[in-house]
Amino acid sequence: MIRILGTIFAGLLGLAFGSFLNVCLSRWPEGESVVAPRSRCRHCSRTLTWWENVPLVSWLALRGRCRTCHAWIGWRYPLVEAAVGLLWICATSRLFASLAYAINYPEGPIADVLRNLSEAVPLMLFYWFLVALAVLDAENLWLPDWLTYPGILIGLASTVAQEQFGYHFDTGVRPLRALTGQLLSILAAATLILLIRWLYWLFRRREGIGLGDAKLMALLAAWLGLPGALVAFGLGVVLGALVAVILLAIPAASTNTDGWALKKLPLGTFLCIGGIVSSLWGQPIIAAYLHWAGF
Repeated sequence: MIRILGTIFAGLLGLAFGSFLNVCLSRWPEGESVVAPRSRCRHCSRTLTWWENVPLVSWLALRGRCRTCHAWIGWRYPLVEAAVGLLWICATSRLFASLAYAINYPEGPIADVLRNLSEAVPLMLFYWFLVALAVLDAENLWLPDWLTYPGILIGLASTVAQEQFGYHFDTGVRPLRALTGQLLSILAAATLILLIRWLYWLFRRREGIGLGDAKLMALLAAWLGLPGALVAFGLGVVLGALVAVILLAIPAASTNTDGWALKKLPLGTFLCIGGIVSSLWGQPIIAAYLHWAGF
């Protein structure tokens, strides 16, 4: 019962924070406050009632259109809310499992609950960051520094804190090693993007990858380590290539006067998706690759 109630709570909390994220995603690019004024239709400027702001439910009830002007609201709103809700359920699954065990068996180790709590809360924030950056890059080709830099610092602090308090209470050596390792991972991940950026400029004499992508890779390395960040990068590149092939196959895109090859694709969005997949299944992916490679 604890696991079921906890899962429902995490999902509802994720929907609420996903709804707030939608407000941020609509207002940040316009330089507007995310606090005031109240939510309104972006087309007719009518202030929304409370029941028009219920995550997922309101969008479904209104069939994705404004009640007044019938303008299309967009798929981004329910997708962001559902994504954050589902990811927060995944982030807290181990926490509620250990909590249920601790309640049913009081003699069980409470340290497991505390360790899973220290992992779940930062992971929820990590997913929120990735969904925000993925949408901002997809809609605006924008990865703001005031999201990536705090994300790097929080990820670094979370990794070191978990090493100190989650597993190794008896020594300060392991956290120091973790800090050093993560710093090197961040540097290596960012350098990878910078190297690709430099090589692209060397051959094409124009910018191919933005600096924001290098900072995003540093963020992924801060949270996932270098192996996890490389998995995210590989998945992101493959996903981006598939999207490019699909765009090439669409006649309207291939006959564009600007040329399909000049079309900018949001690499940051693909990296964020790769980061989410890596955080959920990164270890099995790495293990399967090492087995396939014969290591």
